[in-house]
Amino acid sequence: METRAGDPAAFARFDLYRVPSPAFVVDEAAIRRNLSVLRDIGDRAGIRVLGALKAFSMWSLGPVIGEYLDGVCASGLYEARLGREEYRGEVATYCAAYKPDDLAEILRISDHVIFNSPGQIARMRPIIDAARKDGVNFDIGLRLNPLHAEGEVPKYDPSQPHSRLGFPVDQLRPEHLDGVDGLHIHNLCEQDFLPLQRTWAAIEARVMPHISSLKWLNFGGGHHVTRADYQIDDLIAFLQTIREKTGLELYIEPGEAMALDAGILVGEILDVIHNGMPVAITDISATCHMPDVIEAPYRPAMLHEAEDGPVTRLGGPSCLAGDIIGDYRVPGGAEPGARIAFLDQAHYSMVKTNTFNGVPLPSIWLWNSDTDELKEIRSFSYADFKARLS
Repeated sequence: METRAGDPAAFARFDLYRVPSPAFVVDEAAIRRNLSVLRDIGDRAGIRVLGALKAFSMWSLGPVIGEYLDGVCASGLYEARLGREEYRGEVATYCAAYKPDDLAEILRISDHVIFNSPGQIARMRPIIDAARKDGVNFDIGLRLNPLHAEGEVPKYDPSQPHSRLGFPVDQLRPEHLDGVDGLHIHNLCEQDFLPLQRTWAAIEARVMPHISSLKWLNFGGGHHVTRADYQIDDLIAFLQTIREKTGLELYIEPGEAMALDAGILVGEILDVIHNGMPVAITDISATCHMPDVIEAPYRPAMLHEAEDGPVTRLGGPSCLAGDIIGDYRVPGGAEPGARIAFLDQAHYSMVKTNTFNGVPLPSIWLWNSDTDELKEIRSFSYADFKARLS
């Protein structure tokens, strides 16, 4: 999978030895710049913008995000609770399937609760009715599967064959929208405007007959709107047109866009061996700290990677043979004690970390590239590892 980010920005001047290793370092100034772009889109298009916690949930920045966005979107009970407790504005929750025991609380703390199928809404109707009888206010949404593939990698494409995400749009009937306030259409992954335009063109004829019964339309996430080459004016014109044509309130839910090019993962080379090529063991683990490197797969960009020189394979300290980050020309050469950093690691990497093999979690630091203020947000210990086991 090709990564379209990796701009070092202000991190080009950051001293990697200012933090312990491994560590995530997030630039608040870069976060604010991204959020300013999102706020501008929301204001000019006349829509509401929610930040996707699944991509970036550094809740210590909740007040900052609340200065710019209209709220957050969650993927289940725990994210919904985090959104209600630590962020401002709306909470919109979507889950592929809700547990009945969780749903009552989700309804209580969410403004929009989006279901994956009409059948699930029908089965949960007693819980929905009971919540409303108790005075809880919320909207019900239905996620549609556009059946229009746009993804670069099938496993990240919501419209992949036999996808579990969303109700197939070609099955939509008026009775499926009984009690439904809005539609949710998420079909993108790290993409620009044209895939969104094509997705709407593919489903417009099927959706428009139902518009009169709805209050809102949510175009989901995957919009890489803070990327330098994104067609922002085209997006705004598109959203304005849809809003005028449908009369509905519109939403988008960017996740990566909040934190694009706003964070690095700092690590250290622990040892170097030679096995047909130089192989360096680092305290960064692909499987524990950057699992998308293996899942996608993709090659994360390295800060200050050399243009020429020897190539070194970098891998983590775990016992997994496939714990390989990639092959790099390490700046200054691959030697024990040398610091390295991978770019664009604030989104998804931070939320996906794990402690397989007892590999320690990176600490989390907040830096402001405008003021050079640096502060530790959280460090992790053996107690954190032990607490998740039994």
